[in-house]
Amino acid sequence: MRMMLAEDDPVFQRLLTKTLTKWGFEVLLARDGNQAWQIMQAEDAPRLAVMDWMMPEMDGVEVARRVRRLDRGQARPYMIILTSMDDIEKLVTALEAGADDYITKPFNPPELKARVQVGQRILELQDKLAQRVGELEVALSRVKTLQGLLPICSYCKKVRNDGNYWQQVESYISEHSEAIFSHSICPDCYKEFAEPQLKELKERQASQK
Repeated sequence: MRMMLAEDDPVFQRLLTKTLTKWGFEVLLARDGNQAWQIMQAEDAPRLAVMDWMMPEMDGVEVARRVRRLDRGQARPYMIILTSMDDIEKLVTALEAGADDYITKPFNPPELKARVQVGQRILELQDKLAQRVGELEVALSRVKTLQGLLPICSYCKKVRNDGNYWQQVESYISEHSEAIFSHSICPDCYKEFAEPQLKELKERQASQK
């Protein structure tokens, strides 16, 4: 999975890049806030980002705030802020600005891995949800419903359509739904109509012999 690492400290850059690469990530490195912002604006921007709070040009929280303002529908990235601050009010501000999580420096590798994996799971769930919503929208677009008062002839059983014309029931339903008809004979009609006709046909054939 591709992810962005935004970190201006060369030591942390190397350490984090090596660690994240070892965990199987393809790391896009940004060395300041402007680079991070440029990467996250791209059409193929990574869905996962780890950003230092304090960076030259633009801090990580401001990058997160700008990314959240982008209109991308459901394709929302998961952003983790790295910080040496432990002021709860400031951390809350970072989360309110658009960050999804934070981890304090110096970071503990197992903790970082756990938080990154949480981000992966959330993104996977978002993708599955978006796919399911798309499938439902396609299904709903194919569904046509019959509703309201539908006049039907008491004798021939034709129905009156919206244009005030009479047509066969199966024709009307086919136009207003996804139903497909196959014709058969119910037991009552077989006894009343088909059976006498078959009997008459057999008698006619017998008389011709």
